[in-house]
Amino acid sequence: MIKPRINILALGGTIATRPDASGAMQMGLGADDLVAAVPELATLADITAETVSKVGSHSLGFDQIHALAARIEGLDTDGVIVTQGTDTLEETAFLLDLLLVRDIPVIVTAAMRNPALTSPDGPGNLLAAVRVACDPWIRAHASVLGVMAVMLDEVYAAADVVKAHPTRLNAFAAPQSGPLAALVEDRIVPLSRPVREPITLAQARLGDASHGKAQPVALLWLGLDEPGFLVQALLDGGDHLGYRGVVLGAMGGGHVPERMAPLATRLAEVLPVVMSARAGAGGPLLRQTYGGPSSEIALRKAGLIWGGRLQPLKARVLLETCLRAGLGRAAIAEVFDAFG
Repeated sequence: MIKPRINILALGGTIATRPDASGAMQMGLGADDLVAAVPELATLADITAETVSKVGSHSLGFDQIHALAARIEGLDTDGVIVTQGTDTLEETAFLLDLLLVRDIPVIVTAAMRNPALTSPDGPGNLLAAVRVACDPWIRAHASVLGVMAVMLDEVYAAADVVKAHPTRLNAFAAPQSGPLAALVEDRIVPLSRPVREPITLAQARLGDASHGKAQPVALLWLGLDEPGFLVQALLDGGDHLGYRGVVLGAMGGGHVPERMAPLATRLAEVLPVVMSARAGAGGPLLRQTYGGPSSEIALRKAGLIWGGRLQPLKARVLLETCLRAGLGRAAIAEVFDAFG
């Protein structure tokens, strides 16, 4: 039996750390080290390991993920595993999902516990990711499943996965949809399929966004009695402080504090402003329930873009990618509208 060809691309992160002389964990392990720690991988697949970088995911950038997507597109392989840190996994997985059009499994995995601890989860997550990539059902439905995240024996769609806790072993979840599949013994048990239409629409509008320049997007989380000083600074600052778009972590079903509503409306006149639910599970937001100047009916009429079911971190990724692709406000609104 011919084993699948699986490429492992290592970016860094906790899974790739080792202690320095003081005992502090530092980036140090490469892709070959990760593979060597899991001898069973060789029984499942023909593995090719490549160290792309050795950085924490908190220091990754959009340009690096665009370059990674181009690298993945050019590989002659049956599946790709990306290892990285957990800090931005939900964002990088979603960005890869927007950029990649391949009919092979592409999986992002990581570790919550570093290799120096008694029970690190990195080797198990890497093994699980390779098992998923080699599974016949996963391979047959790869184009429907899109980019996936595998953590703690569960498989998540990139658009739905979130990091729900900063330190726990079971830090990842998909609050709106649940996992796509689970690993039980050595089996992959399918549980659901993702809604792919919003991703395919976005891909059709985005084209080849990788050739565009970076488009910084501000993320502002709204809370009790928010005065709007940061929005005012964006309006008053030269060139809007360098930002090309804004995501507002909206209150409730799509609201801002009333005294901030005029500022949000003015900001939407000069920059694309996306409203995204700050609630933990994300949206979708309301569209036509509440009246008043600071609620969804008025804000939508004023030109703010509704973020659908995407939570703010993913909305920021999508807005940056839309701007990088050169989309105008109407096209951006259409892309977001597909997410609910």
